[in-house]
Amino acid sequence: MPKTPVTVIGLGPMGATMAATFLEHGHPTTVWNRTAAKAAPLVEKGATLAATPAEALAASELVVISQTDYTAMYDSLKDSTHALKGRVLANLSSGSPDELRRAGDWASGHGAELLTGGIMVPPPGIGKPGSYVFYSGQEKTLDAHRETLRALGDITFVGTDVGLAMLYYQAQLYLFWSTTTAYMHALALVGSAGVSGEQFRPFGTALVSALAGDGPMGYLRIITEEVDSGLSPGADNTLRMQAVGAGHVVEAGQEAGIDTTGPTALKDLFWRAVDMGHGDGGLSSVFEAIRAPAT
Repeated sequence: MPKTPVTVIGLGPMGATMAATFLEHGHPTTVWNRTAAKAAPLVEKGATLAATPAEALAASELVVISQTDYTAMYDSLKDSTHALKGRVLANLSSGSPDELRRAGDWASGHGAELLTGGIMVPPPGIGKPGSYVFYSGQEKTLDAHRETLRALGDITFVGTDVGLAMLYYQAQLYLFWSTTTAYMHALALVGSAGVSGEQFRPFGTALVSALAGDGPMGYLRIITEEVDSGLSPGADNTLRMQAVGAGHVVEAGQEAGIDTTGPTALKDLFWRAVDMGHGDGGLSSVFEAIRAPAT
């Protein structure tokens, strides 16, 4: 049976790969980009280049948007809002949750419906095994276009609040960036003594794997349980002890001559939780300082 048509607005690395993926799955694909020349490789693959945003909107009920931010969407469509009526805008651009909520109001004000999404892979991973996308908005709308959008990756619906997809997306990004940056700091720390990255990597791999596991070092599980329960027993490994240890990590970095911005921020966060009265609790007590930021 004929595949559902789709329009892609924004042909940066993400958008261009999305459009190519839709084409590979047999969907008639219309594209538009502020710099039209970027569409040439896609046109060679069978895409239709729209001359204007209004023409792009008219081509498909489902319009996938992948731009730098939501401001780019407004700038691109400001002269074509008359063509938004009846369209489903699946915007996979980055922004803040409240920004997405305002965009939902903007879309509905022009007779369109907004689905927000956070795609959790870089461009080469789009549509490949392991690719997944957080979506929020009206689930019935997502269901109507689920088969088309599945080409980009597995679909995880997180709720009707259009800001939720970006909360999940930003949370995952922060977890990724902070973990990988901490690993780079670790490599710099041991590297100051001539230890190669490959010598240290097995220990980093073992630790990260253990944190995600169900064993006694499965701290993602442990912290989740303690945060959800509101209980953080310190026992023989109190937060105060770990705050002292965090100070030693800073000192080691200073002695090694490497940047200590990250470890210092971590140490300060630990001590702020201690000063709030959580020194005898466990590591998960830091959550109280995180959700009650310093003024």
